[in-house]
Amino acid sequence: MSLVPSMRGTPPSRDFTQFISLQHSLTTHGVPFTPSCKVRGRAFTDRLGGCTLKQGNHGSSKNHPHPQGNGNGGAGEGVDRKLHNPIEDRLIPLEPLDLSKIGSIDSLVRAMSKTAFTGRQLGEAADVLEAMALDEDAFVVMTLAGAMTVAKQGLIIAELIDRGIVNAIVSTGALMAHGLVEATGRAHFRANPEVSDEELYEQGYNRVYDTLEPEQNLDDVEEVMSAVLESWDHNEVMCSYKLNHAIGAYLSKHAQGQRGILKSAFEKGVPVFVPAFSDSELGLDTALNNRLRESTGRHKIRFDPFEDLEHFAATLLRQKKLGIFTIGGGVPRNWSQQFGPFCELRHRRLGENVPLKRYHYGLRICPEPVYWGGLSGSPYSEAISWGKFVPPSEGGMFGEVFVDATVGLPIIVAAVLERLDKNKKGSGSKKGKRLASKR
Repeated sequence: MSLVPSMRGTPPSRDFTQFISLQHSLTTHGVPFTPSCKVRGRAFTDRLGGCTLKQGNHGSSKNHPHPQGNGNGGAGEGVDRKLHNPIEDRLIPLEPLDLSKIGSIDSLVRAMSKTAFTGRQLGEAADVLEAMALDEDAFVVMTLAGAMTVAKQGLIIAELIDRGIVNAIVSTGALMAHGLVEATGRAHFRANPEVSDEELYEQGYNRVYDTLEPEQNLDDVEEVMSAVLESWDHNEVMCSYKLNHAIGAYLSKHAQGQRGILKSAFEKGVPVFVPAFSDSELGLDTALNNRLRESTGRHKIRFDPFEDLEHFAATLLRQKKLGIFTIGGGVPRNWSQQFGPFCELRHRRLGENVPLKRYHYGLRICPEPVYWGGLSGSPYSEAISWGKFVPPSEGGMFGEVFVDATVGLPIIVAAVLERLDKNKKGSGSKKGKRLASKR
């Protein structure tokens, strides 16, 4: 049959274009190509070395016989359906969200869990966080990406640390640096959309979407960093969790009345890891301090990121069960999740006697869709194949909410804190004390 479009000036169809591209690719690589083409709708079939190639539906009516019905299934007719009883099938009925019965954030979130779409995801996510918080054996790692401190979510994270719900932090360095702005009493500001970025640059305002970070804030943060770095003993190899511990100690002493992530982490014994340390204001301040040390004839600070990895792994290996609470994705998420493969490789390649630990709990809030193929949007089910998570069939429990974290995080955490406060009445808080003794 002719492969030339029948109407002059009519652009070739997508099927035709893909067919020609396939033919060109195969012949370029020396593969015989004998077309026997039949274009029908969006499907076409070609013969290639006796193999049938088909775009779209790769199935075959011979391999997948159509259920018997009144008509010929091969012609696309339907079948006589046997209608099931949803109650007998043990399906869970949804419930209308009745605002007249809502008296708290927790009651709203519980009601949302009985609805659909993102509302149900949010409600189910709260159940996962509650389960992690109540599990005496669960050690919870919180990973942070995105401008969460610029977006004024830092105190939520500090509250999770103070309550003993979060036991380790893995974050971007930028998020910790911007958190220092808040922890030292500085502020972020609303951006005026009528002011251009060129003007903002000239005025010393760094824009993060709809929010401004004055450059002066970062200069003030550098004063804190300078005080910490100048007191660092060059004989002590630096890594991110050690530096963040030192920053937290400084804030605990000098930032009285202020709250912040690193301050809470220091006071509660929670390690804070920054895997991509040099990709941050903290990393640049450390680089500048090293240049200053060198120019004044002093020893430079040595930084070893593998001390972070080893300390993180050793900490998690001491725990009975693991949970992860992820905001966004990026390096913090992947670095934390690669703990499982790290243990496996040590066992399989080096013959080390280490347990093959995986995360039992997982909760992530991220609007990134899965179909881009990036890690930030990848579901926990994918991570099971890498040996990072315990599958649900073995007791794994996961929640995934595809929503902006500045919306999802406050609602989920507020609901869970209400639940924990109700459970705590008369029983006291045991988990925080017990976990503090484990670190």
